[in-house]
Amino acid sequence: MLRTICLLLVVLLVNGCESVPTAQAETVETEQLQNVTPPQEWTKWLNDLQKEMLKRGISQKTLDVAYKGKNYYHPAPKVVQHDKKQTEFVLTTCAYVNRLVSKERVKEARKQYAILKKKYANIEDKYNVPLNYMVAFWGVETNFGQNKGKFNLIDSLTNLSYKNRRSEFFKNELYNVLKIMEKHNLTGEKIRGSWAGAMGHFQFMPSTYRHYAVDFDGDTVPDIWNSFPDALASAENYLTELGWKKDEPWGVRVQLPWDFELKDAGRKNYKTVAEWKQAGVKTYAGNALPFADDLKAAIMLPDGYKGPAYLVTSNFNRVMIWNHSDNYALAVVILADYAANPDKKWVPLEATQQYTMNNEEILQIQKFYNKYFRKNIKEDGKLGSQTREAIKALQKAAKLPQDGYPDYRLLQKVQNYSSKQGLATAIPSKKPQKRK
Repeated sequence: MLRTICLLLVVLLVNGCESVPTAQAETVETEQLQNVTPPQEWTKWLNDLQKEMLKRGISQKTLDVAYKGKNYYHPAPKVVQHDKKQTEFVLTTCAYVNRLVSKERVKEARKQYAILKKKYANIEDKYNVPLNYMVAFWGVETNFGQNKGKFNLIDSLTNLSYKNRRSEFFKNELYNVLKIMEKHNLTGEKIRGSWAGAMGHFQFMPSTYRHYAVDFDGDTVPDIWNSFPDALASAENYLTELGWKKDEPWGVRVQLPWDFELKDAGRKNYKTVAEWKQAGVKTYAGNALPFADDLKAAIMLPDGYKGPAYLVTSNFNRVMIWNHSDNYALAVVILADYAANPDKKWVPLEATQQYTMNNEEILQIQKFYNKYFRKNIKEDGKLGSQTREAIKALQKAAKLPQDGYPDYRLLQKVQNYSSKQGLATAIPSKKPQKRK
């Protein structure tokens, strides 16, 4: 047992020096640990896991292939580190989008879009999702198929199912991988993916694969790894099933009038384009909104009123179902716009300098909100839609602009709160230097 602990510590220390693991490094790590006697607790848990999978319909033959007999023990410390890792600072929209929608990636997206329009117009015609969006997803997810993931899916998902904060989620994804193995006899490259189990050109989770993957090339296997027609058709099918509207734009960057009511902002607070026009909303260039007056849309302020503002439609929310992140969705749709418009000059996003929150500070605000209003929102240090609504409520109570963004002023009021002064606490005049 002592040898096991020491060896695991060595592996953890070595792994901590590498941010992007290679297949060779993983193989060495696995070989080092194959001869280590598994802890009794792990062995019992794995036995119970396999019994559960048998009850759910996985065959013993598939389990034997997946776990290579009775002595399977492949700890994956890198995978666990990835899951526990918190981003030190929450990237602003501008920083995030500029990282994913670089000048080089825009150039490649345009090149790939031209190729796809010639080769796969039939797929676009069948599923009705414009190919420029598919190119954008492809570029953001795997850099156009170059980074599909090197982690063994069985090792990753098994470790993430063991004593993990999201054990049930990953155990269900593990079950789906086993079902895929059982049906399609996956081996080698096809049993590899991201640390969290995402697979193929468009990084489908196993459950997404089972529900939405299609065999477009006619060989009876929905091969999202090596058959690009299958991968592309599967991604198009997924968005179609999510409710993508063929002729609806995603939205546009806008400028807001000086007297805009911030409480009216919110990704799900829909009004007609005509109503937004009447409120004084224009494109970022200062022109009239280029959409039909009866189209429903919402104003989104991902970084608060000091950051960029966007008018977004229901199609934008379809992108967010793929990945529940405002910034991710914006990166996809902005890259899609560049791909489809070769004459549009690439320019990085810019906005007013802001104080950048980290996860611990957002967690402080979440905990304070729950205590102050006697609510029970999830305390995870992440800036999701529920947390943004909570921040709006705190901003209203503190008589701050209600934009849903946790800025320096709100943080100071939360950190210096007293029952006597309430949220009227004075804010120090000197602000900390902006974090990069």
